[in-house]
Amino acid sequence: METKRVVFVGVGGQGNLLASRLLGEAALSLGIPVVVSEIHGMAQRGGIVESAVLMGDVGSPIVSKGEADVLVGFEPVETLRALGKCNNETLVITNTHPLPPFTVSVGQGTYPPVDEMLDLIKAKIKRVIALDGDAMAAEVGNPLSLNMVMLGALIGSGSVPVKAETMKKTIEELTKRAFLESNLKAFDLGYDSAKMQ
Repeated sequence: METKRVVFVGVGGQGNLLASRLLGEAALSLGIPVVVSEIHGMAQRGGIVESAVLMGDVGSPIVSKGEADVLVGFEPVETLRALGKCNNETLVITNTHPLPPFTVSVGQGTYPPVDEMLDLIKAKIKRVIALDGDAMAAEVGNPLSLNMVMLGALIGSGSVPVKAETMKKTIEELTKRAFLESNLKAFDLGYDSAKMQ
């Protein structure tokens, strides 16, 4: 089986660790060998959180420079920061909604314009799917479902060997019942958005 290396990056509290765990579980349910690794920054303080899901015959849980097949960025600056993991064939899926760090909110830094960041990403990467995941999460009435939007976009991109039905079944089995309806709606919005790009 072809190896797939998917890297998730985001800011603490955005749910990217859950997204990577769900993708790993969905792959396992299909009998695909999978390794899920997590690198925690200061997750609880809005710091950087990175995780990776490696499918297929992989020896190491580490995704080295230029090795990612897919980069899923939950926040535009973090997507830009993680570009070193990509090569020009990597698919980049990024949320366009900024979540400026604390230093910016207290006036100690400036946040670059999102369109400029997207231009920088698109200059290096052939295929970029950009969507406002936070707006989609808000649309389904659950701001915490950003991770489901991003997971939907990943599956909708067709870049991993997991289909929507399998992913939704995993979401049903492993996420809180109270959020199930909004999680699935958020997944569909991300899925449809990726299909259109």
